[in-house]
Amino acid sequence: MEFCSKCGGLVVEKLKNSQCLRCGASVKGIVKVKSSEKLEKTQEVGVVKEKEIDVFPITSADCKKCGHKEAYFWSSQTRSGDEAETRFFKCTKCKHTWREYR
Repeated sequence: MEFCSKCGGLVVEKLKNSQCLRCGASVKGIVKVKSSEKLEKTQEVGVVKEKEIDVFPITSADCKKCGHKEAYFWSSQTRSGDEAETRFFKCTKCKHTWREYR
């Protein structure tokens, strides 16, 4: 690529001569445009095949469905801001989900 010595604009080849795109100044000679790109091979991305992966903390809670004593838990504000949040539980064994209001 060549640039104009007057304004610094890009010089391109026209039909008979080379010309600056910005100021229109003529440049003698042939403009050669070269470009290259080097691509690097990317690493493979791991794919999670399980439908559901639980990353919630575990607490002791009695499952009403199977009687197991451990469950994942999380909390969410399901009602208005001045009321207590709702705690959700999910059994680590049978995946039964229930909620607890405070």
